[in-house]
Amino acid sequence: MQISRFKTTSGFVALMLLLVLTGGALLSLGIQGLQSDSDALAAFDSYLWNITRFTLLQALLSVLLSVLFALPVARALQANASFRGRSLLLRFFAIPLTLPSLVAVFGITSIYGRNGFIAQGSTALGMPLIPDIYGLTGILLAHVFFNMPLAVRLLLASLESIPQDYWKLSAQLGMGSFARFRLIEWPVIARNLSGIAGLIFMLCASSFTIVLTLGGGPRATTLEVAIYQALHFDFDLARAVALTLTQLLLTIGVLCLLRLTGKPTEEGLSLTTVSRNYIRHSKAARALSGVIIACAALFLALPVLGMVLSGLGSDLWRLINETVVQQAIITSLLLAFGAAAVCVVLSLTLVAAREYNATQNLKAPRRLRSFFTAALDSGSSLVLIIPPIVIGAGWFILLRQFTDVFTLAPFMVIAVNGVMAMPFAVRLLRPAWDSAAARNNRLCTALGISGLNRLRLIDWPVIRRPLVLSFIFAMALSMGDLGTIALFGSDAVQTLPYLLLQRMGSYRTSDAAGLALILAAICFTLMLITDKTGKQNKSTASAGRNIA
Repeated sequence: MQISRFKTTSGFVALMLLLVLTGGALLSLGIQGLQSDSDALAAFDSYLWNITRFTLLQALLSVLLSVLFALPVARALQANASFRGRSLLLRFFAIPLTLPSLVAVFGITSIYGRNGFIAQGSTALGMPLIPDIYGLTGILLAHVFFNMPLAVRLLLASLESIPQDYWKLSAQLGMGSFARFRLIEWPVIARNLSGIAGLIFMLCASSFTIVLTLGGGPRATTLEVAIYQALHFDFDLARAVALTLTQLLLTIGVLCLLRLTGKPTEEGLSLTTVSRNYIRHSKAARALSGVIIACAALFLALPVLGMVLSGLGSDLWRLINETVVQQAIITSLLLAFGAAAVCVVLSLTLVAAREYNATQNLKAPRRLRSFFTAALDSGSSLVLIIPPIVIGAGWFILLRQFTDVFTLAPFMVIAVNGVMAMPFAVRLLRPAWDSAAARNNRLCTALGISGLNRLRLIDWPVIRRPLVLSFIFAMALSMGDLGTIALFGSDAVQTLPYLLLQRMGSYRTSDAAGLALILAAICFTLMLITDKTGKQNKSTASAGRNIA
């Protein structure tokens, strides 16, 4: 009974903390809207609708370009499943997922910007070419850089799920490339395409850092950036409320559409390869596939190379010895550590409470148990419904009535960033916890093993690696986040992304390049640890299955 009470109570407390964080932001927005009813209604003007229209436009175009470019790359990788370096190339395609948005933006501008390598090289050759990177063009370029590799990996997972018999039969029937695509590949792709497109649309519609740095003015501003501008520069609360409510409605609408259209396959991040290739491709087809893969790799490599070269060209030693930079690094690490701790504790609490309430015969009414279990199951996804910028805006408006909001920056950054990483942590922790519970619950009950003894002897060896994986991943996400600190940051509380944004805004390009390289190195190191831990976790799980 004590275990039941503890797990149920801890799950309830974790759920209430999430509801307070998200619900408090929404309550603040509602109160502000009621207090300034006329001003809030007046804020729903042509400016807001123009921003909403641009938000939808850039997201739709980003989805279209990302999927169109990803489809031939995924087909080329699937058709050439055995070439050397394929696994390494797929890992390279994951680099945009590990880079903070601000670092990637700096890498893109170092190549395609007005003073980038392309402009400098064309000028040196006597054919000056000055690209216009700011505005819709730059936003789309950055979104494709981030989302095309994601679409490639998801589409490739769909293609690799096709049974081998299909490929064998197509070879026996002598099908050409177009016939294979129409009859075999497209039906599988179509089942997952809506979910992939919806996921990318969600990421682009809620894009903040990319639009803030590459937007280029009021004509290229999304809802999240407009919320930040209304609070940070204009301090127009009515405008911020109207923008936030619109962003919230847009997010809920997109999530509802995602539920109707489905979701990408779960194997999206796997590195599996086709076991046998029955299709014999011509030399021209193999050459074309090689060109497509090389172009995609070059597109991803150029910004990364530009960021590294620009960073190495700056005075890194001077930057590292600057007190403000050292403080920003320490602050970023401390806040990221705190956010990761919050993420892991809340996620593990929800996972454990959900499993216990779903599997044990408790005395509570069945409907109440089902409702509570469903709430625990979906609690970590609240941040998907209410974006971090909305949570930050709501609490910014609420807290300013009682205290100096900038003094609370560390607590808000830790809370919001920790909750932001929870959907990923729950996805990593829940399978390990549920499988361990299914194997050991009856045995532990029969032997009388419970409480801390069970956690130490039975559960901890199983969840240790997923827990470490979740912690490091949450740290990496928090290290590169700019959304919350952009609202609550000040000279007293500066993270590396915040300091990097300041240096970019003051046109200290060399310093910004060095800071970008430092931030990228830290995040990449964390992701390498995550990848190594994930490999060990997979090998341990495989060994466990073999023993069983």
